[in-house]
Amino acid sequence: MQHFFIRPEDIEGGIAYIRGKDRHHIANVLRMRTGEEILISTGEDWDYLCTIKSIDDDKVELLVKSENEAARELKVRLVLYQALPKSDKMELIIQKAVELGVHSIVPFTSKRVIVKLDEKSGENKTKRWQRISESAAKQSKRSIIPEVKAPISFKQMLKDIADYDKAYLAYEEARGTESAREAFASAKQYKSIAVCIGPEGGFEEQEIEAAKEAGFEIISLGSRILRTETAGFAVLSNFMIQLD
Repeated sequence: MQHFFIRPEDIEGGIAYIRGKDRHHIANVLRMRTGEEILISTGEDWDYLCTIKSIDDDKVELLVKSENEAARELKVRLVLYQALPKSDKMELIIQKAVELGVHSIVPFTSKRVIVKLDEKSGENKTKRWQRISESAAKQSKRSIIPEVKAPISFKQMLKDIADYDKAYLAYEEARGTESAREAFASAKQYKSIAVCIGPEGGFEEQEIEAAKEAGFEIISLGSRILRTETAGFAVLSNFMIQLD
């Protein structure tokens, strides 16, 4: 079933409307017809099963058949802090993180991050990343579109974690996976969890010490060294299984 997002104000009294590029996609790409079913979400806590009532030049009119609480969303707000990787790896990370249930994604820079973004390129990248998040949210039938925030500094990230009940940082020099197992097993007791994944070159020791002082718990993902784009998937997958 096709899934689309609309603004909360575009649904009222059992009628919903889809406009813009999604209207074009429904009418001219998918070639859907009246009577077909569509799932819509407003980015809040409810999903709506609808049937197409009419397709006009400027909108698709939908009849709401039923509404359901957003069962596909994790009960814990899971936020990924991802060090900026090289090339287009960030696009893959965003796509898969959204599929795995993150609430939002925050790129950051640290001492060994190679990618340098000025204000303009950072703004353009963030817009593109947000489009990727929306596409992944539609594909995985999320009830929300996770926000991809503008890149921040490592220092700012350390300040941010005060907003979370728990924060974990995956570090290749950490030993033993018991701390990670305990982190995954205890996830349900929190309302919000931050997960931090470092850059290709890893964190410097001073950064790890600063992260500990800020409140991060350091965890190991095993004896093998994982790429930055793999480490996040490993952590998020385990949290998803525990929280879903």
